[in-house]
Amino acid sequence: MSEEPAIRAVHVGRQAVYDRSGSVVAYELLFRDAPDAQRATARGTYATSQVIVAAFTEFGIRDLVGDKTCFVNLTREFLVGDLPLPFEAHQAGLEILADVEVDDEVLAGVAVLDAKGHAIAVDAFLAGQNREALLPYASYAKIDLLAADPVDVQATIEVCRQYPRIKVVAQRLENQELLDLARSLGFELFQGNVLGRPHLVTTHVLSARRLDRLKLLIELSSDDVNLERAVAIIERDPAMAMRILQGVNAAANGLRREVSSVFEAVVLLGMVQIRRWATLMLAVDVAEGNDEHLTEAVIRARMCQTLAERLGQPGHTAFTVGLLSAVRELLDVPAEELTERLPLTAEVASAILHGTGRLGEILAAVRAYESGRLVDMSGSNLAEHLLAAMRWSTATLDA
Repeated sequence: MSEEPAIRAVHVGRQAVYDRSGSVVAYELLFRDAPDAQRATARGTYATSQVIVAAFTEFGIRDLVGDKTCFVNLTREFLVGDLPLPFEAHQAGLEILADVEVDDEVLAGVAVLDAKGHAIAVDAFLAGQNREALLPYASYAKIDLLAADPVDVQATIEVCRQYPRIKVVAQRLENQELLDLARSLGFELFQGNVLGRPHLVTTHVLSARRLDRLKLLIELSSDDVNLERAVAIIERDPAMAMRILQGVNAAANGLRREVSSVFEAVVLLGMVQIRRWATLMLAVDVAEGNDEHLTEAVIRARMCQTLAERLGQPGHTAFTVGLLSAVRELLDVPAEELTERLPLTAEVASAILHGTGRLGEILAAVRAYESGRLVDMSGSNLAEHLLAAMRWSTATLDA
């Protein structure tokens, strides 16, 4: 089996949508699989899944688009409910791709999404192509000025005007002539390279562990979900733990929430939401990460948990502190940046940032042990407990 590096780059294309005054009012998020990709190499279900997971759990949607509206392209599988949409209606609009066949099943799915409050955009709409049935549910209709005849564009606009809530968006504006035409035809919104090319945004994340995704999905799909077992699976996978912690803010209705552990994040999100994220993450995971780096991260976290429990401190919280400190080193990002991106309590953030508090002392003791030094803490036999933690981590990951 080919092996990915422990750290991988994640890319998302972001193209702005402008109003008549020239202000950016929204972004369309686009799939990109390489830092030099000028356009999407895929527009299917995988691409959509990749964009959703990256935008919400690896970048953070607010970091990616600020307070602007954003749109993600949807394939049939998302529209009819075969794949979940693990975000709330207010967080992103839904763009129905031009190659989606509009049948009764798709219309029923779109009606449900509209009733839930999702803003729906119809991509590359042109009158007379049997897609008019989507318009009662749409808030936006995007019309391709590069491909369509001006007479057909005018007829399409007239059809859209029959639905008062629809704003028409001129798309694929490749030159000034098309932009001038769009303005003269009365379009409200504008998108195209003459105004701004897609901007590539990149971040670096831990590679995924496909087997743990599968185990978690199986656990969450059982009739009697064992919360402790589900959390244990997440805690063994630094990439998954990071995404779950990021997901707390994604689900927090714009408000920053603070948690002290992965366990608390799972409880806060709820099993339904965790199941949705696990399903989508599994869909985009194509290879396991570098086991050596991931094992080191989990061993440090387990050592912190073992020592904390020995000292009467909360084990789950100490596990999270150890995990995030290792993740920070793997990602090579400043501690301040990491703690700002995650919904951490002041105690956890302080331990990672400054090594203060009881959790900071525990982390310092574990890191000293990793470098060959032994710190005395309240007479505890650190060597015994930390070796036990290492044996547990190694055996668990080997299994």
